[in-house]
This record gives sequence, C-alpha cells and structure tokens, in this order.
Amino acid sequence: MLLSFSVVVVIPVLLAVAYLWMRSADQYASTVGFSVIKQEVSSPIEMFGGLADFTGVGVSDSDILYEFITSQELVETLDARLGLVEIYSKPSGDPVFGYDPTGTIEDLHDYWERMVRVFYDDSAGLITIRALAFAPEDARSIATGIFEESARLVDELSAIAQDDTTEFARLEVERAVERLKGARERLTAFRSENQIVDPSADLQGQMGLLSTLEAQLAEALISADLLRESTRESDPRIQQAERRIAVIEARIEGERRKLGVGHSGGQGGDYATLLAEYERLAVDREFAEQAYVAALATYDQALAEARRKSRYLAAYIKPSLAQSSQFPNRPVIVGIASFFLLALWAIAVLAYYSVRDRR
Repeated sequence: MLLSFSVVVVIPVLLAVAYLWMRSADQYASTVGFSVIKQEVSSPIEMFGGLADFTGVGVSDSDILYEFITSQELVETLDARLGLVEIYSKPSGDPVFGYDPTGTIEDLHDYWERMVRVFYDDSAGLITIRALAFAPEDARSIATGIFEESARLVDELSAIAQDDTTEFARLEVERAVERLKGARERLTAFRSENQIVDPSADLQGQMGLLSTLEAQLAEALISADLLRESTRESDPRIQQAERRIAVIEARIEGERRKLGVGHSGGQGGDYATLLAEYERLAVDREFAEQAYVAALATYDQALAEARRKSRYLAAYIKPSLAQSSQFPNRPVIVGIASFFLLALWAIAVLAYYSVRDRR
C-alpha cells in the first residue's frame, strides 16, 4: 500500500510541484470589458395612420460578438497583426503551458480557447474578457486587439444594417411615387371620361337649380290660383299661367331624371354611382399621398441615420496591465491533482481488497 501510494500519489504530486515552481512560465492577465450601445430612433411612419410597430426577434449584437471572439477568424487576424505564435511560444522550456510553434491554425485556435476566457452576461449584454500571456505587455496587446477587432465588426454590422435600411427606404419611395402617379392618373381619366371635375360640387349645383325651379313652380301655382279667384276661366292670363306651370313642371321632371340617369354630358351611370366611384378614387389618391409623405420621411431619416454612428462599442473596463503573475494558479493545480490522484489510488485499493476478500 505504501509503495502504491508513493507511486500513484506522492511521486506525481512531487513532480507536478517541481514542474510548476521550477519550469512553468508565469502568465499575466489583462482584462477588458465592453458592451454594444444602440441609439434607436422611432420611424416617421408611426405618425401616419397609427400603424403598429412590429419588431422581429433576432440574434443580438452581443451574441454575435461572443461567437466572433471565440472564432478561428479572430485568431487568424490577431496572429497576422500581433504574432500570436511568437507571443505564446516564448517559454521554450515549458511544453505544458507554452505553445508549439509548429502547430496548425486549428492548434492555435485550441490554445487560444485556453488562454482567452470570455464571460458573457446575456441579460445585460456585457462581455468581459481575460487574456493571458507570458508578458504583461503581450496580454494587454491581445486584449486591446480583441476590443479593436470587435469594434470593427460592430461598425461593419452597423454599416450593413444602414445600407439595407437606406436601400429599402429608397425602394419604398419609388413604390410610393408609382402608386401616387397611378392614383392621380385614374382620377384624371375618370374626370375626362365623365366630363366632370367634382361630382359632389356638380350635384350641389343641380340640387340648387332644382330648388329654384320648385320655388318658381310654387310661385306660379299661387299666381294661377289668384287669377282663378278674381277672373273668369276664359281669361287668357289663366291659360298663360297654366302653360308656365306646365313648362316648369316639365323642367323639374327633366332635372330629376338627370339626377337619376346621369350627367347630360357624360357616359357614366347616375350621380350616386359617379359620386361613389369618385370618392373611391379620391380616397386612393389621398392614401397614396400620405404613403408617399411617410416613405419620403423614412428615407430622409434613413439617410440621416447613415450619416451618424447609431451603434458602437463602449468599453466599461479598459485593457489592464498586470503588475504580477497570477497564473498558472499553482496551489490550486497541485490541490486538484492531489485530490484526483488520491481518489484514484483509494478506488484502486478498495477494488483490490474487495477482489482479494472474495477469493
């Protein structure tokens, strides 16, 4: 038991202690924290028609940044910019914690995940990064490079979104212009076909004329009644009054037929049908005008948004410069190794005595 304990636990722990305190290189940490800040402006379309604002659920910028920081693309970029292979392969006598410069980009990416830790608070959108290196300046350079490349990615995403928004707003303006042209052309064609500018105004004129004729008819009837009471039936003035009454009645009947059959110069239906068609075309034109104004305002806003920076990366922790080495955490590593080696030895001993007692 003592021999097995020494071989399985004591000797490996002593070798680990010797390696950690004598061969392993000191690692320095640099911390940087940032978050994506957005400045949203409500669309002018909300001012017209009381339309609701529907927004889709998508991936946040912080989620994209988290995946980008842990991606191979960022490792390749920073390797070309800072020389990660040279930085991580500085401790030549530390094959455990150092990087083998002959490794591939996949090996460098795996090593990157060991040296760079990303802490992401998805509820608040805060990202904190701890970058390790074998020199304080290298650790801060890596943290600064991560922040600058993340800011570049946010700028690219913002530019793409602004270009898409501007292009969409421009297409909406073109559609609104075509729609407004069509509405106005249909209204002009209606007026030309029926030889009438505004059926409602024309109808009011016809109703005024009919009211005047009815007033004249009432006056003629009163005059005829007065003549019958004061003169004989053979009086020529009575016959003249009756002819005047007949003419006015005929004119009133003609005007009423005109209102029921249609405008005398047009080819459409009655005034009710013409008025309904005109109101429909007028409403289409009015809605097209409002849609055009809203689309133009949205396009102007999109251009204004494209000229200003509405999305940027704000650092709440600037890249720090370490003054002392805190990694590798030698006592913790020795403690964990001792615990697992002791547990492995104990399980092996219990298994051995269990088998032996059964025999």
